[in-house]
Order: sequence, then structure tokens, then C-alpha cells
Amino acid sequence: MSASPLQSRSLDQNKTELASDAEIKRSFWRYAIPSIAAMLVSGLYQIIDGIFVGHYVGVEGLAAINMAWPITFVVSGLGIMIGMGGGTLISMNRGEQDQTSAQKALNASFFLMVVLAIISAAGLFLWGADLLRAQGGEGVIFTLGFGYVNIFAYGTIATIMAAAIPMLVRNDESPNVATALMIFGALLNIVLDYVFIGLWQWQLEGAALATIIAQFLVAIIGIIYFISKHSSLKLDSSLIKVNPRMMSMIISLGASSLVMYLYTSFVFALHNRLFMQYGTPVTVGAFAIVGYIMTLYYLVAEGIAEGMQPPVSYYFGAQQFENIKKMLLMSIKVTVIAGIGFIVILNVMPNLMISLFTSESAELIAEAKNGIHLHLFAMFLDGIIVLASVYFMAIGKGGKALAISVGNMLIQLPFLYFLPQWLGVDGIWLALPLSNIVLFVIVAPLVWHDIKQREQEPEVTLCQQS
Repeated sequence: MSASPLQSRSLDQNKTELASDAEIKRSFWRYAIPSIAAMLVSGLYQIIDGIFVGHYVGVEGLAAINMAWPITFVVSGLGIMIGMGGGTLISMNRGEQDQTSAQKALNASFFLMVVLAIISAAGLFLWGADLLRAQGGEGVIFTLGFGYVNIFAYGTIATIMAAAIPMLVRNDESPNVATALMIFGALLNIVLDYVFIGLWQWQLEGAALATIIAQFLVAIIGIIYFISKHSSLKLDSSLIKVNPRMMSMIISLGASSLVMYLYTSFVFALHNRLFMQYGTPVTVGAFAIVGYIMTLYYLVAEGIAEGMQPPVSYYFGAQQFENIKKMLLMSIKVTVIAGIGFIVILNVMPNLMISLFTSESAELIAEAKNGIHLHLFAMFLDGIIVLASVYFMAIGKGGKALAISVGNMLIQLPFLYFLPQWLGVDGIWLALPLSNIVLFVIVAPLVWHDIKQREQEPEVTLCQQS
């Protein structure tokens, strides 16, 4: 395997050498493009399900899958936690030229996948129905949603592995292989959705089954990669000698990513409950459409953040602090431009995106348009907040990354409590963008202070930071 641009210099040179702007751009796009593509393809699992459900099942199907999705999304979050935490450790240890520790991180990651799959399956079987009812699910909506959740309960190992393994492959210096894995899974999911939902009319159970089968095959191919000659890190018998401290570090570094998923699930579930209270199932269906549209940008932003992580972690291990600043500023610039561009397109041509999910219900289309205008106008700030959390994770400050993710969830609660009482349904739509503005004002100075402090103390070591 050819050496990465990040690996082409010795460690001693790396401590002092400043990368040019052109080198930073090359490193950024080398990781960002496959990462964005992988995230978009990963998100297509849910978005494709929504498209088929919207056209073949209707408004009640959209409302049901939007209530089931926050529950199953947490399982994906466990996989992302392992992928981000394990991947960060792998890149940081490579920056320090410690291949042995990188191998231990890979082994610990796979061990965690199995353990968390068992725990999450038990959770879905025990509390899946209660979580649907807590969001206001009843009647046909509950029945459809429960069928979706029940299928996922049997396939948690596939969901977790399909989320984590491509990220570990990416940090094994194979971003194109990781992207190919995700594309394969998404394309297979499209075919199976068409067969199970469109042809065989299996409704939401068909959507869930299509996703689980596609994820299972992605996981199998990813495992084959790690026992092949193409990977520098190998799955071998040392897997059973897992280091508990390494597992703890993976969870600590990846916890903020899990909290991002918990935050998204919690916020979606709370929105569902409030929309059922202040609106109707049509309002929940409209929120499903707006949520899928928002997810497209969120996946781009998270792809940028995850693409930033390997080089930033490497630069941190090699003590290239000025290069970290350049990489972060480049990531912020791309995130903001993408977010503002997306907002403009949505406000100029809202029907274009809405038509992907429905074309018949005028009431649903009108409510979805209102949601786009009110719910998404500050969307790009959410991207910056995600970027800030991943930045702190990438430099080993898991505590700060976790605090940002938790803050992103908690800060919305007062907005969701008061605004619906004052403005009704419009207040629910406005809660997210207004809370994002407040959180950005808090988080931006934290990141800037960390960068300035690092410039003033260039000799801080990895052990001191940890």
C-alpha cells in the first residue's frame, strides 16, 4: 500500500514542518470527499426508506417511520461511536508511529461492536413499543412503527458494524474502500426497498428488512477487508486479548458522536410528540419530510467533520499545531458555504425536494414548505457545532466534545417548552434554529480560545492533553 501524504515525513520533521495551503487542501479533500460521500450514502438508508414509504404507504407511513427512526437511530449511533473513537485512536497512534497500539484499538473496536449489539437488541425488544407510545404513536401509526422497530431489534449487530467498520477502514488509510462499501450498501438497499415495499407491499417491515440485509453484507465485506492483504491492521487471534483501557478510551473519544445521535433521536422524538399534541399526523408527516431534507445537509457537515478528523488527529500526534488550525479553518469554510447554498436552494425551490416524498397531498406539501422556511434557516450553524465537537474529539479532548453534544440537546428544551405555548406549531418549527444560534455564540469562542492557546504553548504533548 502506498504511503499517505500524512505519513511521508518522519516524526521529527513533522514536529516543526508547516504544511503549505495547497498541502492542507489536498489532505482535506483526500479525506473529506470520501467521507462526505460515505455519510451521504449511509444516510440514504433512511432517506430511501422515507421515499418509498411516502409514495407507497402514504402520510400514516411517513408519520410511523418518523416515530420509529429516532429509536433505531440510536443503534446506528453506537456504531458511529465505535468508528469515531476507534478511528481517532488509530490515527493518533499512527501519528506517534505506534502501530502496536493502533492494532489494539482495532481489536477493541470489534469487541465493543458485539457487546453493544447484544445490549441494544435487548433494549429494543424491552422498550421499543413504549418509546413509540411516548411519541404519541397509536392505532395504525403505532402498528406500522412497531413492525419497523421489531425487525431492527433482530439486526442490531448488522447496523452497528455497518456504521463502524467503514470508518475503521477509512482510518486504515483506505478511504476509497470505505466509500465503496457504503455505496454498495445503499444501492442494494434501493433495490430491496423497491422489491419489498413497491412490489411485495411489505410496508415498513419491508423497509427495515431491506436496510438490515444491506447493512449485513456491508459488515461481512468489511470484515473480509481486515483479514485480507490490503489492510495494514489485521483481525487475528489477538482479538480475544482485548485491552479494557483501550475500550474505555474508544468510548470516551467516541462518546460525543453517540451523544450527537442521542441528541438527534431525542429531538426528533420530542418534536413528534409536540407535533401530535399541537398538530395532526399530517404535521408529523411534514416533519418527516423536512427532517429527511435536513439530514442531507447534516450528513454533508458530518462528512466534512469526519474527513477532518484523521489528519487533525495525525497532526496532533505529530505536534503540528499550526497545521491543525489550517485544517480546521478550511473545514469551517466549506461547511458554511455548503450550508448557506443549501438554504438558498431550499427556499427558492422547495417543491423540488418535497416531491421526492409525496406528490398527492396538498395539505402535506403546504405544511412541509412552512417547515422548510421556519426550521432550516440557521441550518449551517448546526454544521459548525458538529465540526467543533469532532475537532475536540480529534485532539483527544473527549470531555469538551461530549459537553458540546450534550449542550446541543439540553439547550433546545426551554425553546421546545415555551415556544409552542406562544406560537403553536410554528413555535415547534422555530425551536431548533433559535437554539442553534444561542449555542453557536457559546461554542465558537471555546474553539477559538483552544486554537490561540495551542499557538502560545506549542510544546504540549499528547500525554499532557489526555
